[in-house]
Amino acid sequence: MLRNAFLPWAAKQYFLYIVFMASPIRIGIVTVSDRASRGVYQDLGGPAIRDCLTEILSCAWEPLPRVIPDERPLIETTLKDLCDQEHCCLVVTTGGTGPARRDVTPEATEAVCDKLLDGFGELMRSVSLKFVPTAILSRQIAGIRGQALIVNLPGKPSAIRDCLLAVFPAIPYCIDLLEGPYLTTHDSVVKAFRPKSS
Repeated sequence: MLRNAFLPWAAKQYFLYIVFMASPIRIGIVTVSDRASRGVYQDLGGPAIRDCLTEILSCAWEPLPRVIPDERPLIETTLKDLCDQEHCCLVVTTGGTGPARRDVTPEATEAVCDKLLDGFGELMRSVSLKFVPTAILSRQIAGIRGQALIVNLPGKPSAIRDCLLAVFPAIPYCIDLLEGPYLTTHDSVVKAFRPKSS
């Protein structure tokens, strides 16, 4: 009985896999920084995310980078555009997650999400605490908007890599549950976890 109930879901996942393999998977990369957006200094966070994702993912994918200032309305608009218009299955942000007055990325993310996934922030802070005690000041969150997963990361390139490697095993299955594209990874870097029935 359970096996028969599983077959339609499996067929649907296979269909989605075939459809999405025809075109690259789109992933939004958003750097939130007043100074980087003005060209005062080079954006290091966005390229760090792109490089890490390139190392992790074995499937074809297309990065959609954005560099914007710490303005909450603009952050919200950018996240909505990447999820709703650009059809990104995953949007990863860097910057604006601290306690400073202009740090508003988590507030903007929460405002555009249908659901929050608290475990992402909890795990990322736990990982970062192994390196720096100030990790408790980081407020990054993750959430769902439509069929897209949005994940806030810290601003420091080394912390970006540590946090992305920590949470990524759960990301492909999360996107499966949202009926998004089938993400595959290089197991030697990150082994995606999917229940055996998936």
